[in-house]
Amino acid sequence: METSDTDARKILLVGDIDRAFSDADGVRRLPCEIYANIPDAIDAASKNSFAAIAVVMSGLSGKLNSALRALRQENCDAKIVLLVQMYEEPEAMQLVCLASDGASVADDYLICPIQANRFYESIMPAQGQRTAEAPVPVAIDAARAMKMKQLEELAITDDLTGLKNRRYMWEFSRQIIERAGREDRQATLLIFDIDNFKHYNDVYGHLAGDEVLKQAAVLMRRCCRQHDAVGRIGGDEFAVVFWDDPRRKSVDLQAERRSTTADHPKEAIFIAERFRKELQNAELHLLGPEGKGVLTISGGLASFPRDGSTIEALFKQADKALLEAKRSGKNRIYLVGKADSDIADIR
Repeated sequence: METSDTDARKILLVGDIDRAFSDADGVRRLPCEIYANIPDAIDAASKNSFAAIAVVMSGLSGKLNSALRALRQENCDAKIVLLVQMYEEPEAMQLVCLASDGASVADDYLICPIQANRFYESIMPAQGQRTAEAPVPVAIDAARAMKMKQLEELAITDDLTGLKNRRYMWEFSRQIIERAGREDRQATLLIFDIDNFKHYNDVYGHLAGDEVLKQAAVLMRRCCRQHDAVGRIGGDEFAVVFWDDPRRKSVDLQAERRSTTADHPKEAIFIAERFRKELQNAELHLLGPEGKGVLTISGGLASFPRDGSTIEALFKQADKALLEAKRSGKNRIYLVGKADSDIADIR
């Protein structure tokens, strides 16, 4: 393998950069070698030494594990970073975890879309300041990278509940709808809020109100599947995006699509109703003896593509169903545009 100081500071970038970067032209100005496919990237890795290898996951599903192992074998000292859409995060986390033989196929991942400069700083922190005479210690590099990751997490997390925030949920929904449109799949949005939430704040104080929000967040996360996105989008309002697990076998997904073409996905309805019932049985200690069995929610469900083809349309339709649930007596979750709207009535 040919090596040089210049190559050793380069990044090998693999895949469709237009999917990963908000400014793809900026990537081409960075010290990167860009290859659209895995075979060419493996060939480049066998001939040159790279400081890092970045792989755009979108479009490479199904052959990632073997591809990453091949890249690791050719450049064993290079850090391998996955560039992932939000909905690909569960799969990325698995690839970063240790394999059965004790070796991981990837070292880290970054959520896309990402800016070119931000990408380079994350993968090669302080690279521009390094010199042969005064190298930056590896430990300092690792600390900077960790700090950046923590700041990124804070930017997309609701600090009270620990759920994702409105910014994350909006972008996640956009990516899921875009993917569902490409692959002929469904996605379902649930919006709900706490019934009579102002009453808890006014009568028991803001600490009790915060406890109600935290309890709702814990129970919702517990009821959902690992890959579903759960977020607090403002005040006492929450959102959940139900979507197809990328790790499910394609034959299972095809069967699910056939069975739910004309209706909302059964799993989303089941999870939403289970959450509503569990919340009713929750104990809220800050409310004293009256704190058990008083917490209820109202919500609305809307599905892509049946109820809307854009994020704006889905949020509008789900919010419309939520308001109808409120008008009909609260403590219920409604579907969009059905005579028997309450999901509790669906068998």
